[in-house]
Amino acid sequence: MTTARLTDLLQQARTAQAAVGAFNVISIEHAEALVAGAEQAGAPVVLQISENAIKYHGAIRPITLATQAIAEAASVPAVVHLDHITRRDLVEAGIELGVDSIMFDASVLDYAENLSETAEVVKACHARGIDVEAELGEVGGKDGAHAPGVRTDPDEAAAFVSATGVDALAVAVGSSHAMTERTSKLDLDLIATLADKVPVPLVLHGSSGVADDEIVRGVRAGMTKVNIATHLNKVFTAVVRERLADPALVDTRKYLGPARDAVADEVARLLTLLGATTATGPAI
Repeated sequence: MTTARLTDLLQQARTAQAAVGAFNVISIEHAEALVAGAEQAGAPVVLQISENAIKYHGAIRPITLATQAIAEAASVPAVVHLDHITRRDLVEAGIELGVDSIMFDASVLDYAENLSETAEVVKACHARGIDVEAELGEVGGKDGAHAPGVRTDPDEAAAFVSATGVDALAVAVGSSHAMTERTSKLDLDLIATLADKVPVPLVLHGSSGVADDEIVRGVRAGMTKVNIATHLNKVFTAVVRERLADPALVDTRKYLGPARDAVADEVARLLTLLGATTATGPAI
């Protein structure tokens, strides 16, 4: 199966009052786990490569090409998505590599600059058939750059989408990045207002800090793409720690493989929770 358009998956999920799951790729094992989990659930999936992951690998090309190959071999729709990209050179590199979508993050800039920069990225990406997600109202916890407690203004968000032409919008509604405890409470009334006023699907970042039942309430209120990263890293790392308790273990496959399998199982569970399915998957 070839990779999918983000806009297609989000519109289908929005119509079904469900959400598409988006999970971070750090290594090849992560990409394999995300696709395996999606196949278990019979659900589409977004494979996200962050600017931090690109920095970790030292270049955009190797991890992106590997992720694209894994996505293209999937039996379910899979989107290869660049996440929290702040550098225009990485946007251009992603376009040349043919990624499916890019989240361009200019949210640390003031409103006018964010709008101007994002509009330019949208124009360049749309010319090559690439969808664009943006952010308005800084989501807490992102390397200290995003101020906790900020909320997205619905009228401002609607104007921003109209002016930039973005395909999806990440909004600040109470979640925070990199949380290891699932204690965040979402502003459900704000989500409902945003969903009513903003003409494109809404994206929930920082969902690792949001409990299952709260995520479900957020989706019902109007969130259509749900990003989860730290929670899956905890699952992966817990298995690695358990396996490395054996001092005789030296074969990396003996701990990376089980960690990959555990993440796949958790991805399948989360995607079932979110409710978006493929045409051949279980009923929503």
